Amino acid sequence: MRIAINGFGRIGRTVLRQVLTGADRDIDVVRINDIAPLDMCAYLFAWDSTFGPFPSPVTTTEGRIDVAGRSIPVSHSADLSEVDLTGVDVLLDCTGIARTSDVARRGIAAGARKVLISGPSPAAELTVVLGANDHALGDAKVVSNASCTTNALAPLAKLLHGLGGIERAHMTTIHCYTNSQPMVDAPRGDFARSRGGAQSMVPTTTSAAHLVDEVLPELAGRITGAAVRVPVASVSAVDLVAQLARPVSPEALRAAVAASEVLGWTDLPLVSSDLRARPESLVIAGPETRAVGPQVRVFGWYDNEWGFSARMLDVAALMARA
Repeated sequence: MRIAINGFGRIGRTVLRQVLTGADRDIDVVRINDIAPLDMCAYLFAWDSTFGPFPSPVTTTEGRIDVAGRSIPVSHSADLSEVDLTGVDVLLDCTGIARTSDVARRGIAAGARKVLISGPSPAAELTVVLGANDHALGDAKVVSNASCTTNALAPLAKLLHGLGGIERAHMTTIHCYTNSQPMVDAPRGDFARSRGGAQSMVPTTTSAAHLVDEVLPELAGRITGAAVRVPVASVSAVDLVAQLARPVSPEALRAAVAASEVLGWTDLPLVSSDLRARPESLVIAGPETRAVGPQVRVFGWYDNEWGFSARMLDVAALMARA
């Protein structure tokens, strides 16, 4: 599979780390595009505050990042349609700005066959979550990979609905801070989100409940959601309380999770930092899972950068084959 990465931020760089360190991935990264200077792109890839230094040297030559035996061209165009992407199977748009059709389709105008957007986007033809609705992918040209929290929640919701039938549920994501928050108090559109992300727990909203309605229409209107941003740099959690039509034991849930391609399970008393760089969409914490009759509480961890980037590559592979 031949891919290009547009936007070399948290997700773009994490995607490249997984390509270069994953022995089972046959992926050729033919181009990176980012408006930051080449030396800054290389520096931030080599020295990562969350995942640590890259395990092999990262250098630059004229217009290229050289790493792990590869030499990857880097361009710096604010308009991707000006970049030659001929021969690219899937462009991974990790800019966070592909919100309109003209921006989202710039990769196709540049020569890529398909575009996968690293977040919710109204410009996408389809929103896909692996383990939830990837069967509906078809030959869509512009696809959204939803959000990290949706990737954690939707496969769990589908699994629970199949086991016991979800009548209603509420999900709280306990989410690490992101670039959408200031590190110290500074004006933002939302008052609470204007407070320093590294100093307080901040109640806020999440798009995951709305996106689950889109990804799993059979559950539309049954799941509500909220978020609390917390002062950690990586790894978030889903806390889901669901009222089911039929009781489901933790043992039955565990057996179903074992058959999932994107969900994991742990019986260890882990904390968030233990889950860093885990590739699953969600790792359910067995000791925190409870069932009282038809009501269940499921708690799970997800690395909102590493796991989400793994799903980007998985969905891109499905798109490339279609």
